[in-house]
Amino acid sequence: MLTISRVALEAFIQRARDEAPIESCAYFAGSDGIVKEMIPMTNIDKSAEHFSFDPKEQFAAVRTARSKNLTLLAVCHSHPASPARMSAEDIRLANDPSMRYIIHSLSDNVTRCFAYGNNNTIVEEDIHIIAEERR
Repeated sequence: MLTISRVALEAFIQRARDEAPIESCAYFAGSDGIVKEMIPMTNIDKSAEHFSFDPKEQFAAVRTARSKNLTLLAVCHSHPASPARMSAEDIRLANDPSMRYIIHSLSDNVTRCFAYGNNNTIVEEDIHIIAEERR
């Protein structure tokens, strides 16, 4: 299960709406297994069907998280016109077993979380939304 602050999730959903019809993307960072903030990323593909991060921006996201004593916990992206499911490309690119993969569908306003399960398969995980950051 992934625990995420409502503020971080709502920030990403608003960004996804603002960037539609392009897929929006971000990292979620946190500590103690709790997502506390969204680190926006640029979809350098500028595509409605897939996204890619700028490698320099990825390093900057890691530095930003570390400067706040946070860890990158999840990759998040939107599906502007399709359900919140892992596409074949999403599965192919989900190459970090320690990371969660979050997809928000703008077409049906659903957010789902995926992670590596047993036998290196991708499985859905529950999302627990908290009202505010736990200290």
